[in-house]
Amino acid sequence: MVFFRAACAILVFATLPAAAQHVPTQSSSSKPHAHLNAPSDPGEVREGVYRNPTFGFSYKLPFGWVERTEQMRQDSSGSKSLVLLSAFERPPEAAGDTVNSAVLIAAESVSSYPGLKAAEDYFRPLTEVATSRGFKVANEPYEVELGARRLVRSDFSKELGKLTMYQASLVTREKAYVVSFTFIGSSQDEVEQLIEGLQFGTSPKVHAAKPAH
Repeated sequence: MVFFRAACAILVFATLPAAAQHVPTQSSSSKPHAHLNAPSDPGEVREGVYRNPTFGFSYKLPFGWVERTEQMRQDSSGSKSLVLLSAFERPPEAAGDTVNSAVLIAAESVSSYPGLKAAEDYFRPLTEVATSRGFKVANEPYEVELGARRLVRSDFSKELGKLTMYQASLVTREKAYVVSFTFIGSSQDEVEQLIEGLQFGTSPKVHAAKPAH
């Protein structure tokens, strides 16, 4: 069974040396890969904003970021997960001496997780994947509200030499899917700024009672 396939891909991708991060460019004539039980409308990016009518949210991409959605979908082809949006501050194949900030949004069929009843249950496999990749849990799962939606969030960090990578993952159960939002940045403040680009309904702000350390 594949747990958290899409977010696992970005965790691995974000921590690989630049030389190992080459992603082949998909030609415009390539047909989309089939995904089992995939949402009928995966959404699209227009004028720097990704909109998803199936799950009722949008995400405003930071200016100048590069999108790699189609390429990352190749990794989950034929599975019960689908990358909805994948974007990086700089091309993943480009070398850099800073954390390559990223956003990944994915939908996975609830049928991939027998016994999953609520979004909180998703964090068991998520935490297993993150810690196996060297991330430390900064905050255990806690509830947040984004617009009119209730989500569950957990925070992680990882030391990369002199740098620290910060990650926040927000999860909600929508219809027959678990939808996950993964944000990676070079600081906690940057992660919070990335989250502000996500909107459900009309309110762009997250209201959360972050647990004390």
